[in-house]
Amino acid sequence: QVQLVESGGGLVQAGGSLRLSCAASGRAFSALDMGWFRQAPGKEREFVAAISRSGGHTYYADSVKGRFTISRDDAKNTVYLQMNSLKPEGTAVYSCAAEKEAYGSGYRWKYWGQGTQVTISS
Repeated sequence: QVQLVESGGGLVQAGGSLRLSCAASGRAFSALDMGWFRQAPGKEREFVAAISRSGGHTYYADSVKGRFTISRDDAKNTVYLQMNSLKPEGTAVYSCAAEKEAYGSGYRWKYWGQGTQVTISS
């Protein structure tokens, strides 16, 4: 099993920056695909970013492309989400996920953290 714990959330002004961290335990971190998702109250969870096991491939939602950067540090068993130029509509609970796998015509994530609140004020 994999346990994921997010940290780094908080309150930030629009246009500001924040870095989220997700620490993993229970399995070899270097073998895990990692991703970030967010969910605002009353809305569906949406994909934000992902990074491959090798770290050589990254993926971003169109809504955050050019502003957010996902990275990983295998020595620390941690994945990061650097968020710049934050917008109020980005207010949500941000969760990390591990172990992407094929599911039907798309993909699913096997393990999830509990999330960290990010609030962006205008």
